This record gives sequence, structure tokens and C-alpha cells, in this order.
Amino acid sequence: MSQSQSDKKNSCKILNACKSIISIESFAERFKINFKAYRRDNSHTAINYLKGLFFCEKGQANMERMEEEVSNSEYRAYQQFISNSSWSWEGLQEQVAQEASMLLKKQKNRNKLPIGYIIDESAHRKKGNKSVAVTRQYAGVIGKVDNCQVGVYSSLVNHTSSTIINERIFLPKTWTDAPDRCDEAKVPKECRTFRTKPELALDMIKQDIARGVSFDWIGGDGLYGHNTQLCNGLDDLGCFYVMDVHKDERVFLEEPAFSIPPSTPGKGRNPTKLQPNIKSMRLDKFVTSIADNSWKLEEIRDTVKGKLMLLVHKQNIWIWDGESEKAKKKVLIITKTTDIKPKIKYSISNGNLDAYNHKEYAYFVSQRYWVERSFDNAKNELGMSDYQIRKWQSWHTHHAIIMMASLYITTQLIEHQEEVPLLSFRDVRILLVTNICATQIEMENKAKQMHKRHKKRQADIDISHHKQKEKTKVVK
Repeated sequence: MSQSQSDKKNSCKILNACKSIISIESFAERFKINFKAYRRDNSHTAINYLKGLFFCEKGQANMERMEEEVSNSEYRAYQQFISNSSWSWEGLQEQVAQEASMLLKKQKNRNKLPIGYIIDESAHRKKGNKSVAVTRQYAGVIGKVDNCQVGVYSSLVNHTSSTIINERIFLPKTWTDAPDRCDEAKVPKECRTFRTKPELALDMIKQDIARGVSFDWIGGDGLYGHNTQLCNGLDDLGCFYVMDVHKDERVFLEEPAFSIPPSTPGKGRNPTKLQPNIKSMRLDKFVTSIADNSWKLEEIRDTVKGKLMLLVHKQNIWIWDGESEKAKKKVLIITKTTDIKPKIKYSISNGNLDAYNHKEYAYFVSQRYWVERSFDNAKNELGMSDYQIRKWQSWHTHHAIIMMASLYITTQLIEHQEEVPLLSFRDVRILLVTNICATQIEMENKAKQMHKRHKKRQADIDISHHKQKEKTKVVK
């Protein structure tokens, strides 16, 4: 087959993918029951809002721009739908979670890879002080304190597929201690008690288990892995987890014994707190003492820059909360890249040391990458942070539609991944808009442009893989 014939064939695959993408209306029909408020069916406005998220570019997915981009839509209808209507955003989130679970279970049956349930937070920068839960707090999106809202989210991930399925808005003490602000933003009375982010995470996990969401392990970053209450809660639920912890986490390399030290005459009050019989060690200190032959080099997955290769170390350690009479036995997983200046990640699991091999534990740890990508996609392609709303209900209704939109694109990505392997989240959004708005000739041109971009991207991937192989040969 000549190069021109191959290009034409691949362009046709993209064009066919464009034409076969399920319509927004057909997709939304499955969720129709959630958009009813009393006798009023809000499906038309819901579909228009969904289209607005797809049609508007980053930074412009607000109601005013949606009115301009989506035909037969009205700003006041959007405002009523998002801020005041009593349609069931809770029901929509539940259905999205259940359908995402079924989607990834089907994919798991094909690729035989486990499904992760990942907890993470994300900030949305905002101006003023009227939007619900907004305050000056740490915003990971820019790496510093800023005026923002913070949400705690849960996502399902399998292989390279990930989608958000649940959320909680973090209500800071500057809000829980201010009844007037809560009244103005219409925060429900039962939601005005201050709750930490790990507490919100545990609440979501329990809710999604009750919804029937299926997953094989739970993951999260150091904020959640360090939290004793959350980890104990997962132990009580019988949930297997692999959580990141910070480099200053202290662990025992052997099981410690605890006792109250004897009193010393003439040296102040008698001791009352338990003390271990051996010293704990910081992880960043411990890692320097690991022998070279205790690391195992594992190939985790393909990336655009070659194979992801990680050096992996795992062993039993013990964690103590500073109060209990006994330390808890855990599995420590340390992964580091093969770079000259390696990136080191520390994780702790409640699993058994021999239940999973080095590669499997490293896979669990590395899957958080795809969840971070799902946040980027939701913000860059779906306007997750572009809302201009203030009320408690508005936050949740907007996020429910975002989750629905993310599930829509994730479904299309999975369905077309074999025929168009390099199809991206943004590609699907572009094809969707093209399918709705473009002529046949415009669709064909868009498919050719996309194939050209994929071809260049594949060439860059091939070069990176070749360089990695050559480098490996030199090392050997």
C-alpha cells in the first residue's frame, strides 16, 4: 500500500469515527429522568448546556457565551436550570458513576487490568468573596495560595481511561463560622459543619460503594495517605488501598513495642504517654540506605517518550498514629525514575506484601497520572472552571453536567481506540462539534488535518522509543 493510500485510509477511519459518534441527544436521553422537576422536563436546557460545554473554548464556557454559541438557547433558561431548578443533580451523579463503572468493567474484561478509584482535589480560581466556599487557600493548579474554591473529587481509572464520578466542595472555616455567608450562598444547614478533605473523601467512597460502583483499589496523594482517620476507615470498609505519602512520613522498619516510661525522681511530672522501644525513620532518610540489589526495574507502560521504566522497592513497615497501643503493619512501595536526578515517590498500602509483585504495585502508584489528565481535560475542554455562579446548588449542578460530558467523551474514546489509537479527549470534542456544525467537505478536511497531526505525533513517539532503545543498548 502506498503512502497516499495509507493516509487516505487512516483519514477515512477518523471520518467514520466522526460520523459514528453518538449524538448528544441520544446520549442525554438515558439520563432524562434526572432532569425532571415536578412536571417540567428540563432535558432541552440540559442538552443545550452540554452542547455549550463542548462548543465553547477554554475560559469561555459560561452561560453568556453558551447563549451565543448554541442555537435556540437562552441565558435565563441556563440560569434557572443551574441555580434554581429542583432537578436531581444527585441522581445524575449517581447514574454517571454507575455507567462509568459498567464502562470500565467492560474494558477491564478486555485488557485484564484492575480499576482504580482515585481521590484527588482540584482548585478553581475565582474573584470576589461571594461564590460559595471561596477563600484564600492553597491552589494546586498554580502551586500557591490564591482566592479559589476547592473541590474533592473521585475518579475511576482503567489503563489510560479515566473519568470523574463524584465530588464534594470543601467548605473552609471562614465559611462554616459565618452563617450569613452560608445563608446568602444557600448552603444547606446540614452541610455547614466543617469537614476535612479526607473526611469528604471517605464520605464519597462510602456513597459510591452504596451505589454499586466497582473498583479494585483506592489511591490518593499524600494528603490522603497520611490521614489516619481515612486509612482506618478504609480498613474498616475492607477496601484495599495504595496511597501516596510525603517524604517526611515516619515509619518503623520492625514492629515496635510500646510502654509508658518509668518515672524519674526529681525530673518533673510522671510520663503518661506511650513510647516505642525503637526509633522510627523518615522515608527520605530510609531510601538512601536501600541496597542497589533491593530495587527491581519494571516496565510499567508505553508513553509518548518511550517506555515508563521505574525502579521499585517494596517491603513491610509499621505505622504508628502516636496514640494506639500497637503499630499497624503496612506495605511500603518506593518508586523512582531512571533519570540522572530521579523522581522518587513513596506509597503505603494495607495489602499483603506478596499479594502483588513489584510491577503491579508500581502500576497502582502510577495510575494517578491519568486522573490528573482527566482534570486537565475537564478544565481545558469542558469548561470545568469557567462557571460564573455563586450558590451551593449551582456548584453541584454544574459539576454533574461536567461529569456527564466527561463520561460521554470517555465512552467515545474507548469505542474508537482500536481504529484510531491516537484519538485524544480534545479530538473527540472537535469531531463532535464538526459532526454537528460542519458540511461533508468540512468534515473530510477536518479528518485529514487530524490524521496529519496524528501522523506527526506517531513519528515523534517512534523517535523517542528508538532513542530509548539505543540508550538501553549503550548502558548494557
